[in-house]
Amino acid sequence: MGVSGAGKSTIATRLSQRLGWDFEEGDNLHSAAAVAKMTAGRPLTDSDREPWLRAIRAWIDAELDRGRCGVITCSALKRRYRDQLRRPGVRFVYLQVPEQELARRLAQRSGHFMPASLLGSQLAELEPPTADEQPVTVPAGDPDQDVERIIAALDLTPSYSTGPSSSELK
Repeated sequence: MGVSGAGKSTIATRLSQRLGWDFEEGDNLHSAAAVAKMTAGRPLTDSDREPWLRAIRAWIDAELDRGRCGVITCSALKRRYRDQLRRPGVRFVYLQVPEQELARRLAQRSGHFMPASLLGSQLAELEPPTADEQPVTVPAGDPDQDVERIIAALDLTPSYSTGPSSSELK
């Protein structure tokens, strides 16, 4: 989780590959209307995000129902969004990146519907996770090192099979 430009897709892809877990890019679950709105430089409202959060929740539930582990990206900017997604066995990794670095990354990014002009609205909406949510907070760094920090913080054993054994589930 984190604002646009935090590195969610990069870290999640590498983490899922390293663990042998399923991966879903949460951006792919946005409605066409939500993507069009963001592309036009208009921030999403809570009601705009609701169908997206339902789709993310459905993906999580399907993974859990199949007894599988996975990694999904989601900004999860507000605690109430995270509360909708929270389930036993679900953990949030908060990618914490300074605003100046976020702006730099977004200015260099191409081919994504989220314009750099919406960074301010995302930062204004962000409610960083609190200790009672037991997040794994990862300050911006080298993506490969960040993945290793996440694996260590969650006490996971990397696997190159289709998923973790039951002893790897926390």
